[in-house]
Amino acid sequence: MRLAVNVDHIATLRNARNEGEPDPVEAALLAEKSGASGIVCHLREDRRHIRDHDLERLRQSVSTKLDLEMAMTPEMQAIAIRTRPELITLVPEKREELTTEGGFAIKALFGTLAEFIKPIRDNGILVSMFIEPDEESIALSKRAGADIVEMHTGTYSLCTDDASRERELERIRSAARYARQEGLAVVAGHGLTVRNIAPFRDIREIEEVSIGHAIIARAAFIGLPAAIGEILDIIRR
Repeated sequence: MRLAVNVDHIATLRNARNEGEPDPVEAALLAEKSGASGIVCHLREDRRHIRDHDLERLRQSVSTKLDLEMAMTPEMQAIAIRTRPELITLVPEKREELTTEGGFAIKALFGTLAEFIKPIRDNGILVSMFIEPDEESIALSKRAGADIVEMHTGTYSLCTDDASRERELERIRSAARYARQEGLAVVAGHGLTVRNIAPFRDIREIEEVSIGHAIIARAAFIGLPAAIGEILDIIRR
């Protein structure tokens, strides 16, 4: 299982002072050196963390894989085509939310999704959908032209008892199996930490997990290489 590291909150910390430190590009390079298989950033409409010049510098610097998380808007479509990350991930976005609150509203937006995705794929960029782990969302992702589905694990991360946690894990397992049967690559992310990620190493269909906040928060105490190493030790054990 691979680990992609989201560097958004390095930019959040930098933006608290509106100065140059810490630098998300430096963090991305250190993450790659520490074993990350890819770097994730979310260029939001309000630019609350990653900003346009960060994305440009990340594109120039990242040597593994750059995943641009973005809303389904004409502005972001144009930025993706200009920047040419290896991968874009379509995510829901609300200006007032603290963090992404659920999967992409694929049923509501399906009518224009294929048309939105096509020019991105025509430019050699893979497309991932950040979705709830259910068969309908997976089937619609495939029909729209996605290459990858990222299972939203936020509900799992908020479970407070073993029974509900196992029910949500089974939902993710079942969805991951279905997605692979449909020929889609499968990744997972949101709310995963050293305390709850262990069961995912046994879901063979999930080839990568994406973690940001938990790694950056842990890095404040033990450093970024050590925080990444903790996750890698668990998922590769």
